[in-house]
Amino acid sequence: MRENIFSVGIDIGTSTTQLVFSKLIIENTASIMAIPRIQIIDKEVVYRSDIHFTPLLSETQIDGEAIRKIIELEYRKAEIPFERIDTGAVIITGETARKENANEIINTLSGLAGDFVVATAGPDLEGIIAGKGAGAAKFSKERSCTVVNLDIGGGTTNIAIFKNGEVVDTACLDIGGRLIKFEDDQLKVAYASNKIKILAKDIGVDIQVGKRLSVDEVEGLCKRMGDILAESLGMIPQTTLLQEMLTGTPLKWKQKIDYISFSGGVADYMFNKSSASLFKYGDIGILLGKSIGSSSWLESSKVIQASETIGATVVGAGTHTTEISGSTITIESSILPIKNIPILRVNPEDEELVSDQLSCKIAERLDWFRLENDQQLVALAMKGLKNPSFQQIQQLAKAIIRGVEEKLRDGEPLIIVVENDMAKILGQGIHAHLVSKRDVICIDSIKVDNGDYIDIGKPLANGKVVPVIIKTLVFNY
Repeated sequence: MRENIFSVGIDIGTSTTQLVFSKLIIENTASIMAIPRIQIIDKEVVYRSDIHFTPLLSETQIDGEAIRKIIELEYRKAEIPFERIDTGAVIITGETARKENANEIINTLSGLAGDFVVATAGPDLEGIIAGKGAGAAKFSKERSCTVVNLDIGGGTTNIAIFKNGEVVDTACLDIGGRLIKFEDDQLKVAYASNKIKILAKDIGVDIQVGKRLSVDEVEGLCKRMGDILAESLGMIPQTTLLQEMLTGTPLKWKQKIDYISFSGGVADYMFNKSSASLFKYGDIGILLGKSIGSSSWLESSKVIQASETIGATVVGAGTHTTEISGSTITIESSILPIKNIPILRVNPEDEELVSDQLSCKIAERLDWFRLENDQQLVALAMKGLKNPSFQQIQQLAKAIIRGVEEKLRDGEPLIIVVENDMAKILGQGIHAHLVSKRDVICIDSIKVDNGDYIDIGKPLANGKVVPVIIKTLVFNY
């Protein structure tokens, strides 16, 4: 049975905020006897908002009321009432995710947006979302190749590497088009980030608020920023400045990269021959894009056109509900319901690793969901084993615990979503080996992917089942 639903994607980034309204056609594509699998079989963007500068109260605070007014304005311009929207996603990204009141904004928008995915995307998760939105993940799957996507925004560059459609590595650099802002077209500095001051010092340029820079100095800064991107990809020798510009760990991927794609606002100007003023937006974004586009290190690379650049963001979320077999789950009903939990899915090939290697993979990939000085609550998902032995269950339970325990805050539950029918015994195994006391939720017969979010409701049928709402982010490629 097919159903038409309306969805909205709201992206609040370092530099810009935008909304995209879409009509989705969803259908249960599973066979009658199989687990329900509602998929989006077609989508159409029905309205794309103007691109607004993200309003700030200060360099450390988002203007929540102004954000709300932007959203209300664009709903009116789209001529779509709030009640007509079935699903959606509000994602706070980039430097904006580091602002002091980012969580407060999330709570404010939760009320405005209804039952949406409302979340802060840390740098690694943002890179994954952007890579999917740019079509890099899809291209790598269709061509059975490795693609790196660089999403160059106002405050950060988020890098994600995809092999055969799966994310294999991520990194984030403090490189973006609005790390310097000018008061006027005479290049009088109104703002400069601490990281850009470090980079400027490296090439002998002194940046101070109120000081005027020359065009040559700004060009030198942009060239150095582009070279840092090349260093991060291993395309030119690395310098000590690379470590300074990283927000977390560097890329670990040492194998061949077949293609490069670029997204984000800066990418719009990489190969754009427009004669627009280089500083029309009062920042370095246009010049940075042109500088990267003409870099010598890019000449030997295979560059693919991103399906979206500044629009490489979610256009909404499709939602479906399914019930889970009551005889094979482990739950702690007192902590339910829980909402908007991002999914970290272990790749099938990683599930075949020996215990210690699997633990390391889980720990590494949980870092994709880190926020500034914090870690999000994440649900770990995997296919699991059919008819596992007792020993296999114990090994898997120990591997999961070693992978997640140091990443979980005190009192946070451990949430596992397994596709195969093994959740009850796996949950019991995890309980048996946990060193610190914590709640465990382990459910099965649910298929989810990286990029999904889930809600787990209160138990039904005398505690035998729990309702699970899977929210799948939707992209416009």
